[in-house]
Amino acid sequence: MPECWDGEHDIETPYGLLHVVIRGSPKGNRPAILTYHDVGLNHKLCFNTFFNFEDMQEITKHFVVCHVDAPGQQVGASQFPQGYQFPSMEQLAAMLPSVVQHFGFKYVIGIGVGAGAYVLAKFALIFPDLVEGLVLMNIDPNGKGWIDWAATKLSGLTSTLPDTVLSHLFSQEELVNNTELVQSYRQQIGNVVNQANLQLFWNIYNSRRDLEINRPGTVPNARTLRCPVMLVVGDNAPAEDGVVECNSKLDPTITTFLKMADSGGLPQVTQPGKLTEAFKYFLQGMGYIAYLKDRRLSGGAVPSASMTRLARSRTASLTSASSVDGSRPQPCTHSESSEGLGQVNHTMEVSC
Repeated sequence: MPECWDGEHDIETPYGLLHVVIRGSPKGNRPAILTYHDVGLNHKLCFNTFFNFEDMQEITKHFVVCHVDAPGQQVGASQFPQGYQFPSMEQLAAMLPSVVQHFGFKYVIGIGVGAGAYVLAKFALIFPDLVEGLVLMNIDPNGKGWIDWAATKLSGLTSTLPDTVLSHLFSQEELVNNTELVQSYRQQIGNVVNQANLQLFWNIYNSRRDLEINRPGTVPNARTLRCPVMLVVGDNAPAEDGVVECNSKLDPTITTFLKMADSGGLPQVTQPGKLTEAFKYFLQGMGYIAYLKDRRLSGGAVPSASMTRLARSRTASLTSASSVDGSRPQPCTHSESSEGLGQVNHTMEVSC
């Protein structure tokens, strides 16, 4: 990969062009941070607030960031021709290796929201060697049943597309209060995203199948995500039940479940500071350590972060620090042990 690919790119994939925006340049052998937005949004509407947050920029300047827009969802996208077949959720996941290979990434840390979280989870299931870790916000691992499908169709007949999408993105409380944030997103979804293209993406998301994952040990030959995962959901968010169920199907030794108070349906927008702190700890758990002074304590600007790669064993014991460009680190696991009871593994659940 050249020294800097900063900017916009259209990448050829087996299922059509994919619009990608690169920020920064590769940093040795560190993974790229790859994002995938929710339905109704694009990378700007979904992630700008989060990635522009000052403390998050202190982290991301040590990685190359790759924002992926689902087909036809980027700003200024042309409308798809009549009869265009939008890729399935599985095909959207299968488009991502072309992006990874095009830029020469060895592996990625994915950050996905809603539909984007589903796509990244499917990507990690199909291509586990390309994914080092996942932050999955508002993920629903279940396919739509007939009742859900009928409800979605009825909603589409009685509501405008932006309003239908808003009920997916925001909590009922936020919608009832018609907050300034909801009003802003209603306007942007209607004006920034091509409505015909959005309808195709919305239809495909609502016809998705189950992720078909199970916690190891619960069924024979259980299939689940093999990389460290941080699940994130706001309290009372529409996706809360789905995220809780997803948590029950993942390996508890490498999963963190973060439930965020006062964040509503878009925690990356309403609580970027809390999410940044959680993301920093998630990176630490994978062996990427960010030293960041707290502005509230220092009273000044945050100094440059010093990213140090550590080799960690699967029992979570620390060894000496290695080179920043050393071999791929092993994930740290969350585990407890009690004398006479052996090791007890558990998901680390955090509320903030």
